[in-house]
Amino acid sequence: MKILLAEDDRKVAEFITNGLSENGHSVDHVTDGREALTYLLYNNADLAILDRMMPGMDGLSLVKALRAARNDTPVLFLTAMGDVTERVEGLAAGGDDYLVKPFHFSELIARVTALARRHRDMAEIANLAVYDLTLDLLSRTARRQSQQIDLQSKEFALLEILMRNAGRVVTRTMLLERVWNFNFEPNTTVVETHVSRLRAKVDKPFDCPLIHTVRSTGYTMHGPR
Repeated sequence: MKILLAEDDRKVAEFITNGLSENGHSVDHVTDGREALTYLLYNNADLAILDRMMPGMDGLSLVKALRAARNDTPVLFLTAMGDVTERVEGLAAGGDDYLVKPFHFSELIARVTALARRHRDMAEIANLAVYDLTLDLLSRTARRQSQQIDLQSKEFALLEILMRNAGRVVTRTMLLERVWNFNFEPNTTVVETHVSRLRAKVDKPFDCPLIHTVRSTGYTMHGPR
């Protein structure tokens, strides 16, 4: 795992870096808050370990700027500022965990592992994929073969349900209930109309259709078989 350590105490930084490296992690170390922010905005890190008090930019301001830039890199505050108010401030600013110095290294490793696992699980939940089509539920964007597909809100909701049920049949009634909140089946072609529009965006510009009609039942989504 690639970790950024932002710590201006070089002895502490050396201790943490050596320990993390011995546990199989790759660590980049910076001593300045602004340098840490630049690193996280322009490099891929699996986790950031930040001190609260650093030259250039303090840890709270750093995390707020990071989250404002829609960067969701997991952040573990590792700091001597440990009263309840300070811990709450750190988490409220966008930190994911908070460990107070002095600390046991085994606890740091446990928290690093837990954060990485939680972030990986969230990323899997937030992203759906069928063949070469991906749907990001956080940014609400769809891409196929690296091309972004612009979707209206109902089209996005319809595509999400089809992708969540990839390989299974989704009935017209199910779509009416989940996308349009109809708990009865009105005499309307709204589903067919929106599926047609969705196909025009998701299937027609590409060689392989993903949305398939199941006659007299509904729709299913899958790649080539």
